[in-house]
Amino acid sequence: MSIEAFGVTAQPDTEVSEVVEHPGEAGGLPAEHTPPSPSAEDSPATAEPFEPREAETLAEAGISEALLESLVFKLLLARGHQTGRGVARELGTPGKPTLELLSRLKSQQMVYYKDTAAMGDFNYALTEAGRERARKYVDECSYVGRCPVPLEYYIESVRRQTIHTEQPGRAQLEQAFSDLLISETMFDKLGPAINSGRGLFLFGFPGNGKTSIAERITACFGTDIWVPYAVVVDGEIIKFYDPENHVAAEDNRPALLRNDGHDPRWVRIKRPTIVVGGELTMAALELQYNQFTKITEPSVQLKSNCGTLVIDDFGRQRMNPDELLNRWIVPLEKRYDYLTLSNGKKIQVPFDQLIIFSTNLEPRDLVDDAFLRRIPYKINVPDPTESEFRELLGIMARRVKVEYHEEAVDYLIETHYRKAGRPFRACHPRDLLGQIIDRAAYRDDDPRMTTEAFDHAADNYFAVF
Repeated sequence: MSIEAFGVTAQPDTEVSEVVEHPGEAGGLPAEHTPPSPSAEDSPATAEPFEPREAETLAEAGISEALLESLVFKLLLARGHQTGRGVARELGTPGKPTLELLSRLKSQQMVYYKDTAAMGDFNYALTEAGRERARKYVDECSYVGRCPVPLEYYIESVRRQTIHTEQPGRAQLEQAFSDLLISETMFDKLGPAINSGRGLFLFGFPGNGKTSIAERITACFGTDIWVPYAVVVDGEIIKFYDPENHVAAEDNRPALLRNDGHDPRWVRIKRPTIVVGGELTMAALELQYNQFTKITEPSVQLKSNCGTLVIDDFGRQRMNPDELLNRWIVPLEKRYDYLTLSNGKKIQVPFDQLIIFSTNLEPRDLVDDAFLRRIPYKINVPDPTESEFRELLGIMARRVKVEYHEEAVDYLIETHYRKAGRPFRACHPRDLLGQIIDRAAYRDDDPRMTTEAFDHAADNYFAVF
């Protein structure tokens, strides 16, 4: 697929696209493919929406014949046999050149006609010589699936879909946070921070909704985006699409069924929100090459491009905060990152996401001023007021279908908060009502807000000695 097939005319910034100067035989662009130079007229703010269009030739798709051949061999080895059109459909490759390749492999006695199929197609299977070659391809890299797109195509897609073209206003924030109780003061703080598209700290006591806020921020930027199933650079295949972190859009049927002309090597997803917590390690911030499969997994920041990356419970990772500072201080400033391939070559990739650090600790106790300067917004998520606490209890009671009783709530607040000197937390209404529901289910009774029910829930939940 050429850049024109994207529906755009500009290429990625020159400094980015130059990271792959000498593509490997199995992974680079065909020699005749010469991307146009960047154009100042095609800034993200004025560019047409990004839509990967189906290509008709290998040059347009950015696929080398060597890469296509290796995928065809591995697919037939895995499937046993497949029709010519079925091969093109599973790989997402242009039909005519795929059928022409199968014809050449037939003449080379690498494949044979197992039987005929509908509309003049054939069922292809590997000969013994073909199976031997296929096994060699598997030893080089076991990836088989949708044909990867070149790195520069992915870079262009990020440039066209960047969150920095979006400037969400109050209406977008209200819609994104419609299921949370957000005060006017908090809206006034969050709005400019989200609108800027730059990083922010959310800090405050645990249980007040920092993670819930962070997870909804992506929705403020709206729209789905397209990501490739895989990316190829310098012969190395990066398996990009991750169903665990990427949520497929509603109309995500195979291209054959949609018949809408989109390149089947791309999948439409919701803008990603990737949350990492105490399990985060330095290894997750780099490309991870599997020595057995010869397939590379992307870093967490690469997977979160065009979306949000939430570092939850920041300061409690299995790495020192200074390590993260040193690793990301340049990407946060420059908006691009350097990653290292298995052959030692560094590639430049976009660093295009809203970074959110959520922590129960004071930010200045975690990182120095140089890091804080690159995270311009530091937002304290405070404890709810008593009126907000009551409102939260009412919202949660309606949600879980427990009748709200003002007298019981008055008792809860007076006995278990004022007298106990206990602060309100935004998570308490949900958790206390959960205790009441669980106890009622055990006793085969209807859950009710009563003083006795709140006493039992508080004794269990707050664990007072």
